[in-house]
Amino acid sequence: MAYSLTWLSQVLQDAGLKVKECDGWQNRGRAEMGQVFGVLCHYTGDPRKGNMPALDILINGRPDLPGPLSQLGLGRDGTYYIIAAGKSNHAGKGSWKTLPLNSGNSHLIGIEAENTGSNDPWPEVQMDAYRRGVAAILLHIKQTDIMWCVGHKEYAPGRKIDPDFNMDTFRAAVKAIMDGADPTSVATTPGEPAEQSRPTLRPGQNNDPALVKIIQAKVGVTADGIFGPATEAAVRAFQEKNGLVADGIVGRGTWGLV
Repeated sequence: MAYSLTWLSQVLQDAGLKVKECDGWQNRGRAEMGQVFGVLCHYTGDPRKGNMPALDILINGRPDLPGPLSQLGLGRDGTYYIIAAGKSNHAGKGSWKTLPLNSGNSHLIGIEAENTGSNDPWPEVQMDAYRRGVAAILLHIKQTDIMWCVGHKEYAPGRKIDPDFNMDTFRAAVKAIMDGADPTSVATTPGEPAEQSRPTLRPGQNNDPALVKIIQAKVGVTADGIFGPATEAAVRAFQEKNGLVADGIVGRGTWGLV
């Protein structure tokens, strides 16, 4: 039997995101979902071994908790893995807004993003997909209250600590996407690292030449203020050398090393 969230794959694809459908996802779930109010954001917390090493566990569960453990997995390269169209065991005990106690599994779509949770830099390509995926889901379910983008640490405070980024800043960027604005224009929340206030730089786009020159000087290419192929290649090499995802995009993780 196909469950109700079979729209997930197409909605994410329509948002321009990379999607990989796991076999049998349309018929996978603990039960049918109730009314979907929003999204619950997680990280996997497992050791770094690749792009989406937690996928099998998210599909099949653990000895102490049967799968699926989320509807979506998000790899470090920004790929969404579609795991289940039904209810999953991702939320557990907790509460949020008007939800009945401990009912997150029935009313929130779970996204498990691959990250160790131990000062593991978030690749910008992954964070960009995270923001855009949540925005696409909220738009699809016609949810206008951005507070239904929830961190697991907010739903279950004292029990969970994920995700380790600032949820208010994340929500502001998601809201900007929903409103058709540039999410990189969102100001940094007080107390966060200063590098987050710098906009994301992408190859071939109309970037701020002064900021591009800063990056070019760091990665060792001619500082002409143009983010062309030579700069992209140098950025990728710099990212790989420093243990980041070598996507050529200058985001939070790369700025943090400049």
